[in-house]
Amino acid sequence: MAQRLRMRINGMTCTDCEHHVMAALEGAGGTDVSVSFRRGEAFLTTPDGADLDSLKSAVEAVGYRPVAVEPAEDHSTGPGAARSRETSRAGGEYDLAIVGSGGAAFSAAIRARDAGASVVMIERGTIGGTCVNIGCVPSKTLLRAGEIYHQAGHHPFAGIATEAGSVRMGALTAQKDELVGELRQHKYEDLIDDYGWELVRGEAAFADPHTLEVGGRRIRAKAFLIATGARPAVPDIPGLADAGYLTSTTALALDHVPESVAVIGSGYIALELGQLLRRLGARVTLMQRSPRLLKSYDPEIGEAMAGVLADEGIELVTGVRYIRVDGGPGGRRVHLEVGGRERIVESAEILVATGRQPNTEALHLDRAGVRIGAHGEIPADGELRTNVPHILAAGDVTAGPQFVYVAAYEGGLAADNALGAHRQVDLRVVPAVTFTSPAIATVGLTEAAARQAGHDVKTSVLPLSAVPRALVNRDTRGVFKLVADASSDQVLGAHIVADNAGDALYAASLAVKFHLTVSDLTETMAPYLTMAEGIKLAAQTFGRDVNKLSCCAG
Repeated sequence: MAQRLRMRINGMTCTDCEHHVMAALEGAGGTDVSVSFRRGEAFLTTPDGADLDSLKSAVEAVGYRPVAVEPAEDHSTGPGAARSRETSRAGGEYDLAIVGSGGAAFSAAIRARDAGASVVMIERGTIGGTCVNIGCVPSKTLLRAGEIYHQAGHHPFAGIATEAGSVRMGALTAQKDELVGELRQHKYEDLIDDYGWELVRGEAAFADPHTLEVGGRRIRAKAFLIATGARPAVPDIPGLADAGYLTSTTALALDHVPESVAVIGSGYIALELGQLLRRLGARVTLMQRSPRLLKSYDPEIGEAMAGVLADEGIELVTGVRYIRVDGGPGGRRVHLEVGGRERIVESAEILVATGRQPNTEALHLDRAGVRIGAHGEIPADGELRTNVPHILAAGDVTAGPQFVYVAAYEGGLAADNALGAHRQVDLRVVPAVTFTSPAIATVGLTEAAARQAGHDVKTSVLPLSAVPRALVNRDTRGVFKLVADASSDQVLGAHIVADNAGDALYAASLAVKFHLTVSDLTETMAPYLTMAEGIKLAAQTFGRDVNKLSCCAG
């Protein structure tokens, strides 16, 4: 009689590793051998009574470490088979149970499977979380479409005649949905079988600190990661719910361009979608409580962006107090108090863009003893552990920086810690980009934050008119600002409004992270006619007038 075995193996990192292990097992008498470095395992058939130690020794001889050899629970093949057979666990417990399936969740699952851990992921809705489905991917492809459409009717070059026709929003949205589906499949759904964790569909709720209930099934694990993300937050304004409103999710699914849109809020979502809708033909009014646009940024950034909005016909109303909303699908009215006087903003649609609300209500965290914050967020310590140490949290559910790259970083770190490590999260240098046109990019300390931290601050402010790339683009709306320590010359922060600002920001992120100085930037060559050259020019501005330098002069 033959037996089918599964061997868990640590140390494999590539397809060459798979070939080495396969040859070793076949040389030791195994047949029908299959090996996956991603899942950290091999399947093989041997005669009953075969010497398992000799199989392990054969794998060790080629440089890898067998963890366990056990009967394969499921001999089935084909799509989905990996999910049932490759998460075997001792005592009915998984090593890690993950609630959610976004950037943090997938990063954690991949890291845990690479370490040979058994993993189960629970998802109540669509695989992939916010970024691929209703956030980064769909919004940025539509923003690019809006940029091209705008340029067709508003480019600055003489001798070229272009025009922008009508917008078929349904076709644009359908193309966006096609891209979302492709990326969700290739970057998320396909990876479940590739790495071999189990996916359970349904609403997860804690029964006790070591058990989740999902549709009548009880799932036990040694550690848990909560990565349930967040959803658009809706302010408590009288009449808003009755009048109806768009959120960032529903705005990305529109099949027509509204005649007019009143935007509640003026953060990055409000700016991106407000500019998109304006460029596609809607009249747009942005309303905010703060008296200054982008109040957490340096003033020069907000001023530059306010000028861009005005240039494009977007009305910005600051210092407002929301009184009430009335109307409905035929037309909506937002009643405001501005400077002590009442004002009414009328629009076809209202877009709510006032932040995000963590998804924690359905988890019954009280049954696990996990504390939550005032807004439903899950506080986590430096190791991303909750007050219950074997329950961790990562990504937007913690109400930290709302970026998918932060979530992915935290997910991987949380998986390591769930499996016994003690790594500390480090969010001191988090780059942020708002994908308006021109874009807003920032990293490190603002001037105010640097002074508050006790630095002797020096700054340089470079208008985009001093950057050759902007001149050849014939669009000089924007600014570069560097914040540095006057004593040490260390770069503390960089803040940009410019075309391709996000691409230029990476160099600044490295400068802040690795404590480079202004001199380091000025003494490093920057490629001419790139927007990244603006960082060097801003650094040179600390010591001289760059308008009196020849091209590329140091």
